[in-house]
Amino acid sequence: MYLQNLQHDEIFVSNELISLKSLTQMESRRGLENAVISNGKIVNVVSDSYGHISNDVFFGRAEKMLSDAGLKFIKRTINKNDRSFVTDFIIDDSSQFTIKNEADTILPMLRFKNSYDGSEKTSGHFGFYRQICSNGLHVSQAEIEFSIKHSKNNTNLIMPCLNNLFHRFLDNEFYFITQKFHKMRDFEILDTRAFVKAVLDQIKLFRYECSDTNNNPSKKSRTVLEILDYEALALKETPNLWLGYNAFNSVLHNVSKKSFGQQERLDKKLFDTIYEMT
Repeated sequence: MYLQNLQHDEIFVSNELISLKSLTQMESRRGLENAVISNGKIVNVVSDSYGHISNDVFFGRAEKMLSDAGLKFIKRTINKNDRSFVTDFIIDDSSQFTIKNEADTILPMLRFKNSYDGSEKTSGHFGFYRQICSNGLHVSQAEIEFSIKHSKNNTNLIMPCLNNLFHRFLDNEFYFITQKFHKMRDFEILDTRAFVKAVLDQIKLFRYECSDTNNNPSKKSRTVLEILDYEALALKETPNLWLGYNAFNSVLHNVSKKSFGQQERLDKKLFDTIYEMT
């Protein structure tokens, strides 16, 4: 069922690099000669030396890399305002990866990012996909090393051979981090409100209180608490640090307006903060 709930935004929108002079009939200063057009909108202004890499080329090459490695995967695509884009390749092997509770499955995930407005580095990294809430977890540090030469005359996109890279990830970081997931699940949260407030006091993701004069939980804080209670009930567990981390993660990725890069950095900070409570 989780396959049917994946986000599938259109990421192959029309895009091109056009000179500003042809658009405005005016001269532009050096270094700002061209406009990047995405789905009919100007989203970036770049120099003559800039080499535009389209989603068709980048994500197409990434998908071929996974196919050549013989990996079975499903895709999730995200488009933020025709400016920045993500394709998550979720390695579809739910028989191998669970967090103690058989209903709570974690799968390896590879995320590839591209942007037309310069807000995101064209890059890839390993992460995790949690089926029960369709969350992407970005606590992994393993980067997929590839190089991109942004040159007008020679735009080269060099991807790595993924076979050995993926298996090294599974043998090392994947199992190391999932052991931490298990440890977090063993720590029960006795007071969920106190837990949410303690986390927010440390990382300032958003405000816990409604206002200076109202100490009740804010809307986002209430959302975290509701997700935490719902998942505990659905999994027939008591609230614990693992579910607490995922409740925050869900709000971070599904409610906040942060960029992909900001979400990933805050995700890692969230994880470290909550894991320290063990």
